[in-house]
Amino acid sequence: MSAITLFPSRTDERSGTMLFLNQVSMMARRSLTTIFREPASVIPGLIISVFFVLVYDGSLNGAARFFLPGQSYLGFILPVSIISSALSGASIAGQAIVRDIDNGYFDKLLLTPISRSALLLGPMIAGALVLVLQTALVILVGFLLGLQPETGFVGVLAVLGYALLIGLAFSGFVIGIALRTGSAAATGGASFLFFPLTFLTATFTPVELLSGWIRTAADYNPITYILEAMRALFNTGWDAEIMLRGLTASIIIALFTFAFAFFSLRARVRRK
Repeated sequence: MSAITLFPSRTDERSGTMLFLNQVSMMARRSLTTIFREPASVIPGLIISVFFVLVYDGSLNGAARFFLPGQSYLGFILPVSIISSALSGASIAGQAIVRDIDNGYFDKLLLTPISRSALLLGPMIAGALVLVLQTALVILVGFLLGLQPETGFVGVLAVLGYALLIGLAFSGFVIGIALRTGSAAATGGASFLFFPLTFLTATFTPVELLSGWIRTAADYNPITYILEAMRALFNTGWDAEIMLRGLTASIIIALFTFAFAFFSLRARVRRK
């Protein structure tokens, strides 16, 4: 066995990294192409998110002065709509996998030397990018309603970054379900398993005003810390501790759901 095989050079390592990134990029592009061929799959999630913004802001904005003095309730409630958008974005990514399974294309991919991680990360990134697009449009609606982020344009970019991580996290779980079941119905329903998490948290009021069992649920719910990070970016300004908690929660969820998707892929391969 040659020394090159035993001890890969840095050039070989860089080539391997570039090959992996190219594979991820290729899968992400293909997934995005598949998704946007059916724009009807994207539009309903966007409409629902905008609807939530309008209803929540219209019905609770007046009462917010009692528990959010000096802050914008629009900036407080907007992250909830972003989380809601993540559910639809994740479902779209999962349904794209189901279509590939149904038409046999996914099994053909498994016969190629493509990295199994790239096979998963591509659709996950596609689902996350769909969420980023939906988030950008929801924020635009927020601007039209009078939103004025305390952290400015850079803060909006940070919110989009959180949206990207949330999209990765939710997409990983739904893709895992798609791989395990191959069922469009099961995949569509799986995204809503996250739905209770958006309400077992400080959805309409600050977490300090919660009490009893729901306060306990909110303290252990990672969505709480993601919401707090985005709300700080909109309403109170840069806070390193809050930002770090939100970032950590997003990454932890994404790692767990990627692991679930990866083991779901291995289980599917073993069944073949």
